Amino acid sequence: MKYLKKYTNADYYKNGEFQQDVAIEAMKDMFAYYGVPFTELMAKDIWVTDFRLGDFEHVGMGGIFWVNDPEYKYFAHAIYLLPDQMIPEHAHVATNFPAKHESWMVEKGWVYNFSEIGDETPEAPTIAASHGPIKSKNYMIQKVGDVLRLKELGTYHFMMAGPEGAVVSEWACYHDNDGLRFTNPIAAL
Repeated sequence: MKYLKKYTNADYYKNGEFQQDVAIEAMKDMFAYYGVPFTELMAKDIWVTDFRLGDFEHVGMGGIFWVNDPEYKYFAHAIYLLPDQMIPEHAHVATNFPAKHESWMVEKGWVYNFSEIGDETPEAPTIAASHGPIKSKNYMIQKVGDVLRLKELGTYHFMMAGPEGAVVSEWACYHDNDGLRFTNPIAAL
């Protein structure tokens, strides 16, 4: 039996306001299905965002930064994506720190891993209208245990979970929010 979507935007928004507590409950439901322990550290540091797009069901994510160290310039992150949910398309550019280079391994579920590098892949999943146009038209399906890395520094990319959601480990150099660039200007606010 596969994990199935249980929450919709009707659950995530009340009077137009994003309900982070409901989003975290949705994540915890997925963790329970996949046997991911919800630790004290996760309870303290987990975060969820709809990137101000008002469509957490389709565009958003949860996560936890295990480490983000500017001194030693390394980063470890867990990405939590509910079924069919995408991270907004983005790139990382150099600031006082180098452009973020990253690698990902799927732990649970699977994702479409999109990049602007490469030819357009046919039969792409539908991108949520709330996100708007994308530059990344090449994708690979990344399954449990698959490790992929950013194809080229500074390029646009994003992930979208398959219909079972996904838990993804990410390793990278230091994540400097000043270097984060979104295609959708609302997500960049």
